[in-house]
Amino acid sequence: MSDIMQMWGMFALLTLLAVLFVVVPFLRRERVLQVDNEANAQRIDIYQQRLDELQVDLANQRVDAQMYQESVLELKRRLLNELEPEKQLNSRGNNRIFALTGLLFTLAVSGVFYYYMGSQQQIANWYDAIDKLPEYGERAVLQQGEALSPNELQAFALGLRTKLANSGDDAVAWMLLGRIAMSLNDFEMAKQAFNKALKMEPNNHNVLINYSQVLLVEGSESAMNKAARLLAKVLKSDPANVDAISLLALIAYEKQDWLEAKTAFEVLLANMQSNDPRYAMIEQRIAEIAQKISPTQSVAPVSLTANVTLDKNLLSQVPQHGTLFVFAKAASGPAMPLAVAKLTNFNLPLTVTLDDSMAMMPELKLSNYQEVVITARISVDSSVMPQAGELEGQSQVVSLVQDNNDVTVEINRIISDTGK
Repeated sequence: MSDIMQMWGMFALLTLLAVLFVVVPFLRRERVLQVDNEANAQRIDIYQQRLDELQVDLANQRVDAQMYQESVLELKRRLLNELEPEKQLNSRGNNRIFALTGLLFTLAVSGVFYYYMGSQQQIANWYDAIDKLPEYGERAVLQQGEALSPNELQAFALGLRTKLANSGDDAVAWMLLGRIAMSLNDFEMAKQAFNKALKMEPNNHNVLINYSQVLLVEGSESAMNKAARLLAKVLKSDPANVDAISLLALIAYEKQDWLEAKTAFEVLLANMQSNDPRYAMIEQRIAEIAQKISPTQSVAPVSLTANVTLDKNLLSQVPQHGTLFVFAKAASGPAMPLAVAKLTNFNLPLTVTLDDSMAMMPELKLSNYQEVVITARISVDSSVMPQAGELEGQSQVVSLVQDNNDVTVEINRIISDTGK
């Protein structure tokens, strides 16, 4: 609490300066006149001389009686003022009263002003939020103790912003601040926080998914498109990520892309347990979408021929017992492959045919999409998931037609970062 003590010290100093400005002028005006008998005698002589002059003027009719009386009264008043030492002697006591009154007034006004305008309670709450930041973190993140109330969430957000301002950027703190802002329905602050975290950790799945949720709440076309790109990035490295699939399903549903939405919900359902509380709801949603899809939307099966080649510079990098995967994915859609061919005994170059019979899900097949990308990957562990050191190549976007779907895919690079 050294900072708050410093703040109170500044308040005290300002109050002292204000008191000096109010009190000192009264004290400096205190003057005590020294009156002696000789000075009084001179003033009386002058008075008597002026009185004689007025009597002469009256006798010679230079002034009338009324003017004479007024002049005499004025002379007496002046003489009394000049001969009265008590007024000067009492002035010291009067100035002390004025100074004391000014001091009390200054203190009273300062106290009332600070009580109503000083935000002392908010400042105290601020320091309290900083002190309780570890406790709030345990209750919010580790789920230890009671859930945070709305006021405590506000305090937690304030403490995190202070920590970030004092300690610099911290991706975890920014992500946590974004989640708290979402709980408080402050979606603008949530977007800013997740954007900060994403710049520091662009491949963090939690940040990507949470940021997508905020963009979905915004609901604009550009926001949903950006959310779809972020979720596609998650599914590229984690095709079974339930949160990303469910959000993509919601995006397709909001855009009334019924086929895309149905496919995403079916993929989501396949990755859930039947006892999941959401299972029945998703089944109902799939049935609802199926009714919206017109029978005329069905298309004839298509197939695609992929001519797979290998860059001669990578010949020495081919593993002895590798597995070749050739698969098609929608150019714009779910990350799950539409058709997959797996070969454990192969010699390059070779030709592979992909069709609807190779679909991983009944509704996720080549004939449901117009544009695809073909990927050929030589795996070292017989897993379709990419690993560092594996060889891979991709085609350009291929537009599917009914009769002729030939494409060449050259394996020409080594995966260096697990495909992320």
